[in-house]
Amino acid sequence: MGGTVAAPAAPPDGTLTERYRAVRALTEQLAAPLSAEDQTVQSMPDVSPTKWHRAHTTWFFETFCLNGNLPGYRPVDPAYAYLFNSYYEQVGARHPRPQRGLVTRPGIAEIAEYRRRVDEAMDDLLERVVPGRPDLAALVELGLHHEQQHQELLLMDIAHVLSVNPTRPLYDERPVPEPGRPDEAGWVAHPGGIVSIGHTGEGFAFDNEGPRHEVLLRPFAVADRLVTCGEWLEFMADDAYRTPTLWLSDGWYTVQAEGWESPAYWHRTDEGWFVHTLTGFRPVDPAEPVVHVSYYEADAFARWSGHRLPTEFEWEAVAVSVPVEGNLLPAGYLHPRPAPPADGRPRQLFGDVWEWTASAYQPYPGFRPAPGAVGEYNGKFMVDQQVLRGGCAVTPGGHVRPTYRNFFPARARWHFGGVRLAADR
Repeated sequence: MGGTVAAPAAPPDGTLTERYRAVRALTEQLAAPLSAEDQTVQSMPDVSPTKWHRAHTTWFFETFCLNGNLPGYRPVDPAYAYLFNSYYEQVGARHPRPQRGLVTRPGIAEIAEYRRRVDEAMDDLLERVVPGRPDLAALVELGLHHEQQHQELLLMDIAHVLSVNPTRPLYDERPVPEPGRPDEAGWVAHPGGIVSIGHTGEGFAFDNEGPRHEVLLRPFAVADRLVTCGEWLEFMADDAYRTPTLWLSDGWYTVQAEGWESPAYWHRTDEGWFVHTLTGFRPVDPAEPVVHVSYYEADAFARWSGHRLPTEFEWEAVAVSVPVEGNLLPAGYLHPRPAPPADGRPRQLFGDVWEWTASAYQPYPGFRPAPGAVGEYNGKFMVDQQVLRGGCAVTPGGHVRPTYRNFFPARARWHFGGVRLAADR
């Protein structure tokens, strides 16, 4: 199985209906290369089956937009309210997340029909009801960005699913780019001082990106590019995965318990280190940014290198001066790229790997969850997680902005997490 697919992209400018159709169509395009079996497997508790992503995003529109708003609408199947709820306690009971891969029915054909019927009803809602309901338009917009998040998760999850298959199947058959040439990292200084952090209110943002507030920073510098696989190989060669003094306590426990000796998806072969990617099993490229490392590994590497990780506020203070569009990956990339030539500015800030920061995921001053069930979207997760910034190779373009706050537990590795170093001045 496998084919050629489009990388996630921002929906085109246009009406809300046009954007809705574009986002929904892309989800189906991303799932198209996958067999029914591919779409049903759950390879670990953190991974969700592809068909679940397709159904859950549909459930979101049905539950929060159609139910109670489109006259005469009835849910496609009452059982879906239980099967495809993710974590919205106020909506009702839900099927346990670790058991999603045990649900063989409904199959992918039934999920496709579910999507078709909800899309048909949404067309009606968007035409007849939404124009007079700004509150409902905002819910539809939230649903679109929610589905774009699941487009990224769909690709991250299927990468893990295919990685545990000993035949190492491809997701995408396009040729892999030629290996790059690593260069020396430079440093970009920032004077510190009082800086404004958070979304300005222009355009869409998730609630956790605000309220905008001021933060005091000491002078600092960030590396002008991401840490490369070649540098990570040096870290490994220096026995770093067996040196307890480099690791936080729980990180060292995790390294031992999980048997880590390299980033996730790396494999030692007679020919050297290889990596499983969405485009196949290939030699590790020393010039590419390292990816699929945990916060614990990022922190240990920073300590080994004599530096540290940036805080999320330092990262944003640097990123706001760098144009987003000019720094995104070319269309069709499904993995990070080697750094472009140095020009004195930070490189690879947007769309290569999610960059771990030293900041715990906490609410900004004055944060309040939205009323109702949608208020469970972000606020309830603001504990025991670390913030990542910048987007990755499989992040839809509409989610790549300086204020976007991603978050994962410190030991997570299956997502596209990488490292940028920082230093005090």
